[in-house]
Amino acid sequence: MTQTGAHTAAAGKKTKVQGLTPCLVFVNRAEEAVNFYVSLFDNSKVVSMVRSEGNEKMPEGTLMHASFELNGREYTAFDGGPSFSFSEGISLMVTVETQDEIDRLWTELTAGGGEEGPCGWLKDRFGLSWQIVPAALGAMLSDSKHGNTAKALAAMLKMKKLDIAALEKAYRSPA
Repeated sequence: MTQTGAHTAAAGKKTKVQGLTPCLVFVNRAEEAVNFYVSLFDNSKVVSMVRSEGNEKMPEGTLMHASFELNGREYTAFDGGPSFSFSEGISLMVTVETQDEIDRLWTELTAGGGEEGPCGWLKDRFGLSWQIVPAALGAMLSDSKHGNTAKALAAMLKMKKLDIAALEKAYRSPA
């Protein structure tokens, strides 16, 4: 069987899994990050934290595994050491209803060394990327019958923190 044939045969099978859980590996400060993230969102909690008893590779108390929920969704995290770092290749997207929610999350996530980015993106003080998005943006960018999607997109591309009123104004403007 050729490699392509083997790939095709394997592609026809599906794996039954119990669940898919994102795992966030921090250089250090995972416990601080987990507690911070849980404080930001309703329906969030720390489920468990397992610490090292100490050995030559991990000092006593090093966070080996944390299980937590953000808005009811399960995540895991741990301190992995200096060989681990985040990139923009992974991020958490938060969809909210109001400008007040955007403003609050933006302020809290960029505080203490976070960085603003374009189009609603930011990095928090732990280096994790987030995008804070108004729920209305999806409709604005996909419904050209009732508004100007091109102008809404152009407005978004000029923003750092997204501004719902400015996006709506652009969307409602004539072509």
